Parts: sequence; C-alpha cells; structure tokens
Amino acid sequence: MRAVWWLEVGPPSVLVPGDAPDPIAGPDQVLIRVEAAGITFIETQTRAGRAPRATITPPAILGNGVGGTTQDGRRVVSSLGGAGGYAELAVAAAADVLDVPDGVSITEATALLADGRTALGLHQLVAPQPGETVLVEAAAGGVGSLLVQLAVAAGATVIGAASGERKRAVVRDLGASATLDYTEPGWADALPTKVDVVYDGVGGSIGQAALAALAPGGRFVIHGVASGSMTDTATRSDATVLGFAELMKLGRRHRELSAEALALAAKGRLHPVIGQTYPLEQAADAHAAIEARRSIGKSLLLTDPDRPR
Repeated sequence: MRAVWWLEVGPPSVLVPGDAPDPIAGPDQVLIRVEAAGITFIETQTRAGRAPRATITPPAILGNGVGGTTQDGRRVVSSLGGAGGYAELAVAAAADVLDVPDGVSITEATALLADGRTALGLHQLVAPQPGETVLVEAAAGGVGSLLVQLAVAAGATVIGAASGERKRAVVRDLGASATLDYTEPGWADALPTKVDVVYDGVGGSIGQAALAALAPGGRFVIHGVASGSMTDTATRSDATVLGFAELMKLGRRHRELSAEALALAAKGRLHPVIGQTYPLEQAADAHAAIEARRSIGKSLLLTDPDRPR
C-alpha cells in the first residue's frame, strides 16, 4: 500500500511517501480502506520532537484518525491508537470504530473525529450560558471553529481571536459577534468587556493577555500550547482554571463524544471547517502549512483526491 513514512525527528521534509506492507486485521480489529486522514497539531509536534508525551518513534507512519470504508462496505471513522493513519489501509480496534451517519460525508466525519470530541467535551465542561461572553483563541482552527459554533448555539456572545483578516472573516461567518487579531500588540485591550469564559489553545503571551481579560469568577480552559509555553494561571485565584488533567478525563469519553459530534453534524447543528485538503503524498506540505499558521480549520490527507465527495 501507499503510505507516508516519518523517517526521523525533524522538519516536515522527514515525511516521505513510500510503500508499506498491507496491514492485517486481527481479532477484534477492523481493516479500513482509508479515504481521509486527519492531521492534528500534536502530530506536527511529534514529528519535530517537541511533543512532551509522544508514544511513537521513527521510523513510523503518523496519523491517529481516519475515515473510509470497511470490507463489508460500512462508512466509518476511527481513532487508531496513535499511529498508522497516513496510509491507504489502516487497522483499528473494533471498539473504536464509529459508523458515519447519513448526510455526513466521510471527509466531514474525519474532520470531526478528534476536533469534534475535543470541542464538545470542552463545551460541556464550562457550559457557556445565554448572556455570557466567551473568548475563543485560535478561533479559525479545527477545534476553535467548533467551539465558536457551540458557544453561539448556547446563546453566548462570542469573540474570536485569530491571526489576519482571512481567518477573522471565517470566524465571523461562524456567528462570532466580534473578532480580534491576536498578533497585534495590545489586542486584548480592544475587548469590549471582561469575558466569562476563555478557551485557551495558544498559551504564551496570548494566553496571558486572555487571562487578564477574564472576569472574576470566570472559567479559563487550557487545551493547547500552540505558542510553545503554557499560560501561567497562578495569579488568578478568583477564577476556575481547567487544564490538561480535565482533558485527560475527556479522553476516556472519546467514543461517546465523537459519536455525539457526528450526531450533531447529521442534524446540521455542527459544521467542521475543512480549510484545506492534500493528496496523501503531500503530508509534508500539510505539516509545513500548519506550522506556518497558514491553515484554516481542519487539514485532511486524501488517498484519492479526484474521488467525488
């Protein structure tokens, strides 16, 4: 089968297309003919040697989430236990395989598999209420764009922070009441009010500015460190801070949350933003775009880009 090999720790160019043996499904496993493979930010960090809890080492095939069809024709998505997704065929634990609902494409389902469960879990943790103000960092990203939709649907006033007018326009189209460019100095000073909820997926100076904008008694949710450093929340004893410990607990509900995200998509209530797709062999280009902050929403690898979707 065709696959993309992670040959060594390094820049995106260490992702090289090649051949790999066809995997064989064992007991309680399912063989999936992959149509789409999701790319996560943590995979770019694993490739570069920056992931703090990486469980795989090169040479390996990256990719933890795929969508495709089974040997009996079911349309499915599944997590893979951390590796094996950047390929034409993948083996998944039967317990992790989810059927794709009618009305949802395989690409949409793949885009929702990881980001959907993360966004939905975070949303349930803090439960934004009508009349509250929610600040979403990286609001045009895969998780951020879903958080914007969920908060808007809950009746909250949403302010999206993103880099550049192109991304801000996407966030406004999702229903945000206002957007800010967090690459501009003093961006948080333009907030019209203190906010009740912050979804912090960036950390660093951006996270610190967002923390300062949090109202007393507010909820601050850390779910990423795209900047490379975590927000220091020690100064805000007057706020509820939720971090990676809570994320780990959400991980135990991954199947339930993914299924719920797919069900919301089938009802037309959650729409993944698929900003860009790449042929399987161009995984290196996809990683480079994500690291350069050029990507919007979710990035997917397609094993057959010419197939109608």
